[in-house]
Amino acid sequence: MVETARNFFGSYTSEDRLVTVEYPEERLPPKENTRNFPFLVYDGSDAEKGLRCVACKICEKDCPPQCIYIVLERDEKGRPQKHPKVFDIDISVCMSCQICVEVCPFEAIKMDTEFELSNTDRFEGLLLDKHQLARSNEYYHKLHPTEAAEVDARLAEEKAKAEAKAKTDAEKAKAAAAAKAAAPAPHTAAPPQPPPKSS
Repeated sequence: MVETARNFFGSYTSEDRLVTVEYPEERLPPKENTRNFPFLVYDGSDAEKGLRCVACKICEKDCPPQCIYIVLERDEKGRPQKHPKVFDIDISVCMSCQICVEVCPFEAIKMDTEFELSNTDRFEGLLLDKHQLARSNEYYHKLHPTEAAEVDARLAEEKAKAEAKAKTDAEKAKAAAAAKAAAPAPHTAAPPQPPPKSS
């Protein structure tokens, strides 16, 4: 009973236990590992061109409640482009499991901390398209700075490796072309001439 009384009265007097805030006027900053619903990350200043998503549809296939819908962009000739034409998430059925984040090989989808998403339209209002989902890499750094720094370092390393490989391949191709040009043309024997006809 003494321990109970100490905790009871301590909750009113101890500064570190006075955790109640006058919401919404006062707000506690969310913890870095807080997650709510997904958003799409883009690099640069253009949300459309800078999207990291390549419409591989892995997240759509692995989503347990099947709340992600993706349509691949195609050019005038019908050839597929590495860009989503449509990327919708129905947050009315999303269960914030983060599986889409874990399976994405391009670090294109992350979890937001926004939770004030009440809406008078329970259908269209809770169906977010790619324009509503797009958030800059700077926004991602504000929400999850440690994770974002690790992701950027890994992406930079992968990009450097790809550029080095492309440079090596180009040098090899150039050297092969130079060697082929410098090599002497193969000697071809003249076809045998028929013997002269006797008159």
